[in-house]
Amino acid sequence: MKYIGLNINSSKDIDGIILKEVEDCIAKVFQHSEILVVQDAQGMNKDLLNKIEMMITLGGDGTIIRMGRILYNYNIPIFGVNIGNLGFLASVEKDELERALIEIKHRNFKVEERMLLNCEVIDGDRTLICPSLNDIVLAKGALSRMMKYEIKVDDKLFAEFSADGVIVSTPTGSTAYALSSGGPIIYPTLNLIEIAPICPQSPGLRPIILDPKSIIEVRIKDWRERAFLTIDGQEYLEVHENVCIKITQSDYKCKLVRLNDYDYFSVLRDKIIWRT
Repeated sequence: MKYIGLNINSSKDIDGIILKEVEDCIAKVFQHSEILVVQDAQGMNKDLLNKIEMMITLGGDGTIIRMGRILYNYNIPIFGVNIGNLGFLASVEKDELERALIEIKHRNFKVEERMLLNCEVIDGDRTLICPSLNDIVLAKGALSRMMKYEIKVDDKLFAEFSADGVIVSTPTGSTAYALSSGGPIIYPTLNLIEIAPICPQSPGLRPIILDPKSIIEVRIKDWRERAFLTIDGQEYLEVHENVCIKITQSDYKCKLVRLNDYDYFSVLRDKIIWRT
């Protein structure tokens, strides 16, 4: 590889020691590669992105998700190195990095593709489009009262219900907020869409799995207070009355570098199922 990107979540490396260690490790293994360093995904212009052949991220799951939403249409695979807390999406821990880079140098890896969603916020004549790797959440504001939601799938009514909110999730996001709302764990490379109500008034309303080609429309029917739309837990905006949230499968995929010995179920057991 001629150009390797390196992005670090600077809040996890206040004194810069980890960044220096990782730069030295990459330079040791890829002696003829140029390392293009960015911090907190800042300054990533098209010229830089068009050069990078692989992006190494240093941080936690949020760092990988943010990078996935930036790189999704550049066909750049992401190699996540965990220096955060959970690190469920990461490929390796920091102390495994040198071995992992040697494996990558010898092409002992595969590229795993993860589904993305398109979220369109339709407000009259205005439309805002955002990609999502994890989940899209429409939920009430601070007051402790439910709101009434309407969900249509392919222009047919799925449900009207009172709840704290609604989660529309990818398989990647099925182990995040949707899991806490009673949803299943979905194998991450599948192409499926999950809808999970948040604390619905009706106990019979359960999460549902949909065809990835489904067109989902979410509206708030009984407007009582402020409501917010959150994308991947990172981008948010206040939603006003009569706004339609339209969610579809993206044409793009997020690509993650996995070593050939990567074991999804081992990571799932250690970091999700038995984590305390």
